Amino acid sequence: MDEPAAPSGEGGLVRLRLEVSYDGTDFFGWAKQPDRRTVQGLLEDALRKQPPGRSVPRSVVVAGRTDTGVHATGQVVHVDVVPSAPDEGGRLPLDEHGIPDLDRMRHRWNRILPGDVRVLGARVAPAGFDARFSAMRRHYRYQVSDAPWGVDPLRRRDTLSWNRPLDVDALNAASEDLLGLNDFAAFCKQREGATTVRELQRFSWERAEPHLLVARVSADAFCHSMVRSLVGALLMVGDGRRSRTWPAEALRAAERTSTVAPAHGLTLVGVDYPSDEELADRAARTRAVRTLGLGG
Repeated sequence: MDEPAAPSGEGGLVRLRLEVSYDGTDFFGWAKQPDRRTVQGLLEDALRKQPPGRSVPRSVVVAGRTDTGVHATGQVVHVDVVPSAPDEGGRLPLDEHGIPDLDRMRHRWNRILPGDVRVLGARVAPAGFDARFSAMRRHYRYQVSDAPWGVDPLRRRDTLSWNRPLDVDALNAASEDLLGLNDFAAFCKQREGATTVRELQRFSWERAEPHLLVARVSADAFCHSMVRSLVGALLMVGDGRRSRTWPAEALRAAERTSTVAPAHGLTLVGVDYPSDEELADRAARTRAVRTLGLGG
């Protein structure tokens, strides 16, 4: 059920890879919900309103679900579609997979979609590609303004206002202590049956402008609320209210912290995948439950 049939004219499915960007301010997150405005819901509606239309038998699969208010500039999704026979092309010519011209389809989808979500790219995915399970790492950005007057009005939708000066050196020192393969239960909202073991590969801060700080966070995957919990804890260190060692102590104690940064400062900026030859193997390994044991 995780892979499409061979992308030939034999009645199988063809998997498409889409790159998507959205302003999460007015969405109830990524995941489709009844009577809620979600990115997934609007995207699936647009896909079904244009040819191949009827040929979208399943929900789209996303690299990383985002919560209410979280943005994305580099989201990746896949969708399986039924190829059309040559005489079913209708208004658009078909390629060798039985798929209409995807550049023109992208233009049509974006005409249907509202202005706060865009399909940036679309192509037939290589064999074994899975937007979620083939991903090697996800990259997030969190923006904070420590200006005494708050946030620049043009950045108010994607930047948090912090009313205390922040020390970048303290932020980076405390962030470095959290890197590596760990159980991040202290920084994740628990879900029954789900592991909280993750490999945090990057957590760094820079002062991009006099009053604008940017945190860059990368991991093989993130559990629910992990990035915002990490940022929230580190901001307490950066403004001097917590010691540099406090986040690492919380990590070892595995006791859930309550310092969760607001959603609007967070943006998913990219997803990394292995070479085409390694996609299927990567997906199979990712589906295995992560542990801290040897070989986990």
